[in-house]
Amino acid sequence: MISQEHSFRKKKISLSVVFVSFISLSMLLTIIIALISSTETQKESLINNTLELNYSTAQQMSQTMDTLFESMSASLGNVSLLLVGNDGLLSNADLAFNLDLARSSSSSFNSLMAVDEKGQILAVSPASVGGVGAYISSEQALHALDSRKPFISEVYTTPRTKRRIILVTEPVFDKQGNYRGMIGGTIYLENKNILNEIFGSQIKKDRSSYFYIVDSKGVVVYHPDKARIGKDLSSLSVIQQLNNDREGKGQYINLSGVDLLAGYTKVPSTDWGLVVVSPAQTIYNQLYQHVKIMLLYMAVPLLLLLLVVIWSAYKIVNPFILLANLVQRFDQGNTEIPELRAHWNREADLLTRTVMGALRNVQRQNERLSQEAKTDTLTGLANRRMFEGTLNHWTEQDIPFAILVLDIDRFKTINDTYGHQAGDSVLKHVADIIQENIASPDLSVRYGGEEFVVLLKNKDSTLAFRAAEQVRSAVEKSAVPGQIPVTVSIGIALYPQHATDSSELFHLADNAMYQAKTEGRNRTVIIQNP
Repeated sequence: MISQEHSFRKKKISLSVVFVSFISLSMLLTIIIALISSTETQKESLINNTLELNYSTAQQMSQTMDTLFESMSASLGNVSLLLVGNDGLLSNADLAFNLDLARSSSSSFNSLMAVDEKGQILAVSPASVGGVGAYISSEQALHALDSRKPFISEVYTTPRTKRRIILVTEPVFDKQGNYRGMIGGTIYLENKNILNEIFGSQIKKDRSSYFYIVDSKGVVVYHPDKARIGKDLSSLSVIQQLNNDREGKGQYINLSGVDLLAGYTKVPSTDWGLVVVSPAQTIYNQLYQHVKIMLLYMAVPLLLLLLVVIWSAYKIVNPFILLANLVQRFDQGNTEIPELRAHWNREADLLTRTVMGALRNVQRQNERLSQEAKTDTLTGLANRRMFEGTLNHWTEQDIPFAILVLDIDRFKTINDTYGHQAGDSVLKHVADIIQENIASPDLSVRYGGEEFVVLLKNKDSTLAFRAAEQVRSAVEKSAVPGQIPVTVSIGIALYPQHATDSSELFHLADNAMYQAKTEGRNRTVIIQNP
């Protein structure tokens, strides 16, 4: 009996202490979980963004390289016409003179050579390279000579000079169509060359990112570290994926054990691979800095918040339960805010009204942000996201429509001459004219820069052209602030007459717009059936 009575007299933990301890522990765990979740989300986002950026960069550079080699081949083809006369190949002296002239007018090649159909080198430029009178002996050069076709070699080492080079050749035919040999241009991979000049300055903003080029066998053609030129990287997973898929993005470990994020693609004209990489450690460093800054900014507010919660927990409980339930419903997507009765406790009543005001403010901000997400801030027109959503919806519903791509003529000159504020005024002015002439259910969009897009629902070519001309004429005749002359060029394509794929349709309208510019600007062009 005494023992039982003693047990009742033992000191018990008060409910307030239990409540405060529970809240404090809950807050601490919530912060930790939120921090971990935020870090992981940020990490995934950074990795995905880096991969996407590298992939996009690789595609752009691949197009540039493809254009470069097409230009080089075309240049050699033009020079080949200068190497023959009425009786066949020119004299060696004339060949050398024409090669020197061609090389001095273009920096595409480190050297040029003229080879007859038997493989004898008749002329080289510069003459210091030597080899005139000798016969070509490398497998790549012999293959080019025998093929009688344009040829771009893999990386190889020349037997005589021991240089690592790439050989680009074009066949030479006389005026009677007889094969007379070939002209070859070489790129010295270990010397200053066209690849260094064009691609060496790429990706300057982030010095940790870089790119390299491999031939179809995985041998390095270009690398910012010249020591790696000629290395065989065919064993790397990214090179194997490149050869299998031709383009993509992914994470891999290089031969030095460095974790890299890569975007890669093939260059169509050469079948080479272009790989843009960023060290994954860069992402981890950014995350570390992100966590440090986050903790720094959160420390004082969280400490103050914890003190407020502890104090409030001692004073009042029920209002917090009501508010917590309300916030939970709000967080789960139920944004309806009920009217709560005034509480007898002054602090609880004030907190209730404050939280209610904050939730209403968040509700208003959410509505505002939802509207802003669909609107271009400068012009008030729909933005690109709204455009893409509408375009996809109309094509999925198979709704006929016309797409107008408008571009302000010589907008860069306006910016350079009158300043960017004037440029912004011109953009707003053109947007206002578009809005005045284009009504719902049609959609007016600022696509980007000085380019606008209009979607005309259920419009044929006649109505679309009439609407485009109405806008174009209104822009031309309108009074622009500052008396700046403004005109627009407009391209039109129709769904489904010209294309059923939205991307292709936009591309056709864009081409029509550029055709309008080519034909003199300030005009409207409807794309012809492709």
